[in-house]
Amino acid sequence: MPKKEDLKGKLKANFSMRVKFYGTRGSIPVCSRDYQDFGGNTSCISISIPDKNILSIIDAGTGIRNLGKELMNDKNGLPKEITIGFSHFHWDHIQGFPFFTPAYNPNVKINILMMGKGWGIDKLKKIMINQMGGAFFPIEMKEMGAHFNFLTLGSKVVQHSSNMSVRAKLHSHPGGAYSFRIERNGKVLTLVTDIEHGDTINMETVELAKGADLLIHEAQYTSEELKNRKGWGHSSYQQAIQVAKMAGVKQLVMTHHDPAHDDVFLYKMEKECQKEFSNCCLAREGTEFTI
Repeated sequence: MPKKEDLKGKLKANFSMRVKFYGTRGSIPVCSRDYQDFGGNTSCISISIPDKNILSIIDAGTGIRNLGKELMNDKNGLPKEITIGFSHFHWDHIQGFPFFTPAYNPNVKINILMMGKGWGIDKLKKIMINQMGGAFFPIEMKEMGAHFNFLTLGSKVVQHSSNMSVRAKLHSHPGGAYSFRIERNGKVLTLVTDIEHGDTINMETVELAKGADLLIHEAQYTSEELKNRKGWGHSSYQQAIQVAKMAGVKQLVMTHHDPAHDDVFLYKMEKECQKEFSNCCLAREGTEFTI
C-alpha cells in the first residue's frame, strides 16, 4: 500500500498555492482501524500562500480541529489573517468549527466567508451563531475570543490580500452548494464538492474546471451506488473523471469519501480510477499538493 508521502505534490520553491487535506470524509466522521489511511474526518481543505502570511480554509468539518492544532504549534506563529469559506452549511461542512482552537485566540482575525448570490450578513451570522451555545454547545460564538469578520460576496471577487481571483458557481445539491475556481499567478485550483450532476455532466462545472492545474472533485459513490441515491446530492468516481477529462485538467483528486467505504475499498477504487485517468488519486488526510 502506498504511503501518504508518496502522493504529495512535488514541492517547488516558487509555487503559487499549497493545498492540504484535513478532512476527506463525507456525511459523518468515522473512526476505526479500517479508516486510518484515507482518514475519517469530515470536509476541510487549507490553501496557504507561500509569499503571504495568509491562510484560506474551505469548509469546517471535523478536520479543522487538527488544522487548528497544527497552527497553534507552528513555530512561525499564527497567520495574520484566516479566511474560512464555505461551499454550503450541511453538518459535515461546519461541525468542526467549535473545536478550531485559533478561534479562541483574541489576537487572531478570522473572516467567515460565503460567496454567491442571495447571501446577506445577517443570514450568514445566524447560521454560524446558532450552532454555538444553547442546546448545541457550551460556548457561544461571541465568547470564543477571536475577531470575526463576516463577509458575503458575489460570484466573482479578487482578494487583494492574497492576489487570488475567486469565482463561485452554484450547483445542484439539496439546499444548494457552491464550486470554486481559484486563480493565482497563472495557476488554477478548482474545488467541486457535494454536487449531483444527474444523467449528464454539468457543463458549467466543466467550464469552471477548464485547464485547471488541480481539480478537487467529490466522488462519494460508485456508478452502481449512485443509481439508488438519486436526489442525495452527490457524484460518482466516473463522473469526477469525466469532468477532469472534459475540462482538460492536469491533476484530479477525489474526496468526500462515503462513510461506508473503508481503506481496502478506497485503495481498490483508486487503482480502478487510475486506469481511466492516470494522474488522479483519492484524497488522504494530511496529503499536500502544490501548484
